[in-house]
Amino acid sequence: MTNVGVRSGANQCNNPAEEPNVSLTDFLSKQFIRVIQWNESEDGVLAYRYPMQDMEIENGGQLTVRETQLALFVNEGRIADVFSPGLHTLNTRNLPILTDLMNWSKDFESPFKSDVYFFSTRLQMDQKWGTATPVTIRDREFGAVRLRAYGTYAYRLDDPRLFFTSVSGTRDIYGVADLEDQLRSMIVERMAGAFAESNVTFLDMAQNQSALAGKIAEAMKPGFAALGLDLAQFIVASVSLPDELQKVMDQRIGMGMAGDVGRLTQFEAAESLEEAAQNPSGTAGMGVGLGAGMAMAQALMGQELPGQARGGAVQASALKFCAECGKPVPAGAKFCPECGKQQ
Repeated sequence: MTNVGVRSGANQCNNPAEEPNVSLTDFLSKQFIRVIQWNESEDGVLAYRYPMQDMEIENGGQLTVRETQLALFVNEGRIADVFSPGLHTLNTRNLPILTDLMNWSKDFESPFKSDVYFFSTRLQMDQKWGTATPVTIRDREFGAVRLRAYGTYAYRLDDPRLFFTSVSGTRDIYGVADLEDQLRSMIVERMAGAFAESNVTFLDMAQNQSALAGKIAEAMKPGFAALGLDLAQFIVASVSLPDELQKVMDQRIGMGMAGDVGRLTQFEAAESLEEAAQNPSGTAGMGVGLGAGMAMAQALMGQELPGQARGGAVQASALKFCAECGKPVPAGAKFCPECGKQQ
């Protein structure tokens, strides 16, 4: 074979006489690729198709795959060879599957055509997830509960063959943003089951968020793996109730802090007195001496005044007197139970 010493840059071509259907002009203008590499120009790219533009790869050319990258050769729609990080010489020894697909001989030296895809295996961090609408779960303490939750997760591309066939396909560029909605939907879908299986009540979720995140991650890993991805981290930042359920929860917490219903009633009566005292000109202020005083009296029913022994008299040292009406006021009280005057 006689070679013609024609180059375009550093690209060499073969004798045009051996290609009768190609004109001399087309032959001389044809480009052969000697070096294939990809420098990631931006964040968030998962798959990148190397621009071939009818060019052919020179046999013996160099393929550079950097750390956090993988390269995939596809011939006529069929996946051939996968290359890990390193410098690779493209010949029949390093392209065994492609060689077999093309029925090349072991001394093959002509340029060849193939699609080359690069994949980023970097950790895609700080990806956001959250429930757009409340998710209904069954809580062993409160029954059916609607929860909102949000947090972050991180993943990396693990299997380029599977990702190519299941997700990215022949697109020139496939990025994190293209996959975002699908991953979020999968997270929310599997989250409800993970909540239920965790057997952690809502009241205990705040101190068990790490364990809860582990349960959810375990449930989602197979879904990520089916796309050629590896779920590396999953964080539950917050779990909350809708506003109407949060009010009920606050009441239960208030009752628990008060100790019993009687103390909670006393607490609410004191709040009513304080509100009335701040608005003495309104109807609430007019009813302080009667309504609020009766509410306080009812709240205190069955309870001894401080300093009072059963069946005995109130000790003078344990009482003070209202400056407004002169009636006795229990020690420590903020309002007079008779007239409602703030003490």
